[in-house]
Amino acid sequence: MSDSPTQQLEVRAVLDYREIGGVGCILSNDAGRWYVVAPGRVTVTRNKGPLSISCKKRDVATAAETVRAQLDTGNLVGNVVTTAGIGHYVDRYSGAGYGYPAILTVLMQPAEKTAAAAAADPVATRMF
Repeated sequence: MSDSPTQQLEVRAVLDYREIGGVGCILSNDAGRWYVVAPGRVTVTRNKGPLSISCKKRDVATAAETVRAQLDTGNLVGNVVTTAGIGHYVDRYSGAGYGYPAILTVLMQPAEKTAAAAAADPVATRMF
């Protein structure tokens, strides 16, 4: 079986080709839900289902992405040899044999300006 049913991920947020900080992110899959402030690290439970990532920085930017789980082939060979293949089937069933990319870079989208904020912005109301 795999070394651990959990995996540590590094989450980064990018807006306009620059990394930004202080971004609150929620990561979730069928095994649970985790919170992290990007840039930062979080430990998630491995699962064969996708990992949903939702991030927000108040009045600046938001993001919503999904990452598919991939079979962890690094442990596959040792797993088959040491457990005669039984561990591989257990890991596939439990989700422990799957993993996500170690570094997740979330592409943020600028937050929409509200009508009140746009009205208060003299550049936005200027006509040429």
